[in-house]
Amino acid sequence: MNFNINISFYLQRLIPILASILILLFTACQEKELDISPVTSISDKEAYSTPEKIEGQVNGLYTQLSSSVFYGGRVIVFNEQRGNEFSQNDGNNSTGANVWNQSISASGNFVNAVWNAAYTTINSANILIENLENSRVVDEALRRSYIGEAKFIRAFCYFTLVQTYAKPFNQDPNSPALPLRLKAEVSGGNNDLEFSTVSEIYTQIINDLDESEMALPVAYSNAVLNTSRARKATAIALKTRVYLTQSSFSKVIEEANKLVSASAPYLYTEGSITHRLESNIATVFSGSYVGNEAIFTIPFFIASEAPGQQAALAYNYLSPVLYLNSEGIVSDPVFASPTSNDARKQLILTNANGQKLLNKFKKNNAPFFDYIPLIRYAEVLLNYAEAAAKSNNLEKAFDLLETVRHRSDPSFTFSTGLSNEADLVQAILNERRIELLGEGFRTFDLFREVSPLPAKQGNAGTSPQILPTAENYVWPIPSGELAYNQLAPR
Repeated sequence: MNFNINISFYLQRLIPILASILILLFTACQEKELDISPVTSISDKEAYSTPEKIEGQVNGLYTQLSSSVFYGGRVIVFNEQRGNEFSQNDGNNSTGANVWNQSISASGNFVNAVWNAAYTTINSANILIENLENSRVVDEALRRSYIGEAKFIRAFCYFTLVQTYAKPFNQDPNSPALPLRLKAEVSGGNNDLEFSTVSEIYTQIINDLDESEMALPVAYSNAVLNTSRARKATAIALKTRVYLTQSSFSKVIEEANKLVSASAPYLYTEGSITHRLESNIATVFSGSYVGNEAIFTIPFFIASEAPGQQAALAYNYLSPVLYLNSEGIVSDPVFASPTSNDARKQLILTNANGQKLLNKFKKNNAPFFDYIPLIRYAEVLLNYAEAAAKSNNLEKAFDLLETVRHRSDPSFTFSTGLSNEADLVQAILNERRIELLGEGFRTFDLFREVSPLPAKQGNAGTSPQILPTAENYVWPIPSGELAYNQLAPR
């Protein structure tokens, strides 16, 4: 690994150049943020005047995505708190007790913070895209690649927003969802924008990912860059997730076939890149982080860029703010049976109070240096398996399911009852809960099935069942957006 290249990358991620700070600071959709007028300013022309400055702007997008209130920890924790795999110890709203018990409101700090973090990142991507459209500062391939990265990040942000604040696609694709902001905002005003529908947001997400796939490189110069920056395979993998959320099973299969070989052992190889399951699940969470299973990961290198305590996954899972709900997936024989030989069982520990804790993220004291996996090859295989099962290709679906299970327990034999679609789909959904536990999937998986958010109990009290027809099934449009966007639905 080239040490000098890595140090340069780390510093650029940690300290985006002054131009980026002055242009991009808090450029979300709220008026108070759009109206910020720095005493000192640097023109767009200057900010994009050298290859080094442009690269700094691109790296700054990943820095914003890894904000502690966004994918640096909080969004993942929120999606686990709203689901039913975890119970809550702490009744303090600062640790998300109101997220866990489903009582968060439009004026809640987290509701506004996630929205602002996403739209700030989106606007930064828009600024970069517009400034590079006619730029000749870098060569054409690199210019297109940078725009591809910006569109991938924009798509990732919109996918998070539409799942968090809008009705699920499979519930009502024509309902108003979000303001679709695709133009750069570098001054005040322009807050009023009608909300696009759920379907229109998804169309934009897919458009961005299709264009990213065409523009992005197959690989970068080293393993850290290959897992922490968007590549061709990254865009394809995210498309399998998006299409699965829309129940577009033929499209899931079409995209998955680009990353999954026709027969076992399932893998993807192109250029210097190989994606496949690690031989041991523990490797994914033991400090390697950049192995063949990692498709997209948020790395943390130094203390000042690591997430703060309340946002860190390890702190939430091991302090513990959250412990595993005894009625959730931890009750599955994979984890609960004394005769289970499944390696994922070793990712669960029991504390002195008898609580089961998730031990995927082990650095539970500040600074929190655990990398955060956002897309793993195991998820791609499970996305493919579910789509195949729901397309009546039961043999392929079963083979993919068995591949994921046998990585952790080679001797396991599934029930012969999986010969019908309903039982096989249920087994695949169950495997997702086991394999992706604690990685931020549970609530969004419930949403795409338009399933209730289950009732649960914890030391912080009780959380009621939330039906898909309830007003608080998804998060409300934030009070800040309602205050400054007069065209927001009310």
